[in-house]
Amino acid sequence: MYNNTDTYTQMIKDEALRLGFMQCGVAKAVFLEEEAPRLEKWLRDNHHGQMAYMENHFDKRLDPRLLVEDAKSVISLTLNYFPKEQQTDPNAPKISKYAYGTDYHLVIKDKLFQLLSFIEENIGAVSGRAFVDSAPVMDRAWAKRAGIGWVGKNSNIINKKSGSFFFLAELIIDLELIEDAPFVTDHCGTCTRCIDACPTDAILSPFIIDSNKCISYLTIELKEEIPKSFDQQMDNWMFGCDICQDVCPWNRFSVPHSEPAFQPKENLLQMKREDWMDITEDVFKQIFKNSAVKRTKFKGLTRNIDFIRYLPDEGSFI
Repeated sequence: MYNNTDTYTQMIKDEALRLGFMQCGVAKAVFLEEEAPRLEKWLRDNHHGQMAYMENHFDKRLDPRLLVEDAKSVISLTLNYFPKEQQTDPNAPKISKYAYGTDYHLVIKDKLFQLLSFIEENIGAVSGRAFVDSAPVMDRAWAKRAGIGWVGKNSNIINKKSGSFFFLAELIIDLELIEDAPFVTDHCGTCTRCIDACPTDAILSPFIIDSNKCISYLTIELKEEIPKSFDQQMDNWMFGCDICQDVCPWNRFSVPHSEPAFQPKENLLQMKREDWMDITEDVFKQIFKNSAVKRTKFKGLTRNIDFIRYLPDEGSFI
């Protein structure tokens, strides 16, 4: 058995890469003092919209030791989802790249459990929990602290070598590991492409996103009708939005992923505009089986399609 912290840390990082994760960094499990007032203000300003769950477990969001007893380390991981191919019909309603394949929650949770099992089998009894964007964990804060990248003006974590088209995930464990140096340099500089490109002005200022205006929120999280004030501003997105990432200069370094589960569903990218307008619930269930798109349900997706039906550049309806 191994018996030193340096070896443990390297073992875990090597296994994470073997499992397909793109990056793996470590931060000490402490209270997020800097993030506390920012989160409080963001919630107070109602920038979370109808995502009431963001108000829950405020203390746990800021202190991983409340999620895992005696937590010592937060292992931050990334998984690339940048696709090799994209939708072929330029007039088809658009789906965010992360939703082309199998639901990332399922894929990443499986890898995290494998990593946790590896730790227990090779190091010993370790208490820990796996998190993939579905629990009160401030993943971007931990990614920055673990040296993964910096927080861009669009609030995404950006890495100099790989851009931002990757998922974030965490393992919080009660094992002390060697911390990585936090990422302290902001490499966005004076660039404002993401702010300028957002058609709904959802990026209020660098790092501050008003979810109420975000196309991803409007097409996924919002359960009622999309406000008419966003008519002609949705840029033909029916599920999610990639605009602020597509225009980011750092994403010229994005390379296609190698995760089989993220391969696009059969025929998904070839569907034409008229196919989407005529989509039935049976087709929806077939195409989006085990997909993140199921979150919006058939009713939600058709609501979005109906809202973006009019194409201003053609002066006609789909």
